[in-house]
Amino acid sequence: MLKQAKAKLGAKQVEQVKDLSKLVLDSSHQIWLAGLGAFARAQQEGSKVFELLVKQGQEIESRTKDIASAKVEEVRARTEEIKAKATGNWDKLEHVFEERVSRALNRLGVYTSKDVQALADRVADLSEAVNTLLAEKQGGKATAPKARAAAPKAAAPKPKATAPKAAKPRATKATRGSATH
Repeated sequence: MLKQAKAKLGAKQVEQVKDLSKLVLDSSHQIWLAGLGAFARAQQEGSKVFELLVKQGQEIESRTKDIASAKVEEVRARTEEIKAKATGNWDKLEHVFEERVSRALNRLGVYTSKDVQALADRVADLSEAVNTLLAEKQGGKATAPKARAAAPKAAAPKPKATAPKAAKPRATKATRGSATH
């Protein structure tokens, strides 16, 4: 009897195992078919998805280029603004410096190039007048002094072009030394 009970139980278990293995086999077959279907669909729609991603990438690139270009232009404009302001300030500073140096040199009695040129022109005029007077006096022999008149023009002394102020005469070393003794 034991043998028969074992046989009945064993047959049920074997059948259950067979049913279970058939279910597992069917289930794995369905999973395989689902995977094949997903793969086929991915191949069909993959190109569509790829094209969609490319389009979105182009849109994003276009927007970022526009934003970057706007920022670059903003920086350029600001740079030009700062450059113009700095150049203007530099020009003002240069002008102020030149004015101060000019006033200081004038107070010290240093002649400017304009003063020297005016004196050179005046010396040339006076030399010409002297040569004319000499020519009249000698009867027209004034060719030698005219040739010498060009030489003093280059090496003109530095007398002051403007008349000294009447209210405040300048003190020289000689007058300073005699005033203190």
